[in-house]
Amino acid sequence: MAISEYFPVIGEWIKNIFLMLFALSFLGGGIFVLIIVYAPSDIKFHVTDASLTKFNLTNNNTLDYKLEANITSRNPNKNVIVYYREIAAIAFYKDHKFATVNLTPFDQGHKTTSFLHVLFEGKGVMKNSLKPKQLFEYDQETRLGIYHDLAIDLDILATYKFLTHKSTRYNPPMVQCRRLSLSLVSNGNSSSTPSFHGRKCRINHFFENR
Repeated sequence: MAISEYFPVIGEWIKNIFLMLFALSFLGGGIFVLIIVYAPSDIKFHVTDASLTKFNLTNNNTLDYKLEANITSRNPNKNVIVYYREIAAIAFYKDHKFATVNLTPFDQGHKTTSFLHVLFEGKGVMKNSLKPKQLFEYDQETRLGIYHDLAIDLDILATYKFLTHKSTRYNPPMVQCRRLSLSLVSNGNSSSTPSFHGRKCRINHFFENR
């Protein structure tokens, strides 16, 4: 066979390769569009209201407290149902955990908002004592009647149904409602204290196991 007779064969190979690359790029683009359209968005959490009616620290680590908060959970997805099997709310002051309460499990349907009420009340010993700088800040905050660096985390065990697929139980990343500043309500009278303006909670990749 003459060399010139190879060129049509080579040309056909090149044509087939280009067609294959085009088909792969088209398929990849289609998959990317499907991911964008159908991939679930993160659940949104907000602290809409909070109050502090008792907050007395003794011996650097013993806290007598009453902290309440209302938290909303928003499912923005039209193809996902979330089943909250276990929810633990954890309270912190200056990164020191001082209380944990368990909330009632619930199911959250498509494009719905659920309301969670959290009440921390009692007296307990923090695992670690406050550091000298933190004690100084606590004394200042007590004089002013407003406490900073309060936080509430949500530790969740859940499953979800996406279209026809139902997941196994998993632990999403912690929901972090941080940097809460609350005025102490004296004798149940909050008329003279600044109002709480709400706080968006941080959650990344809710549908992934941590």
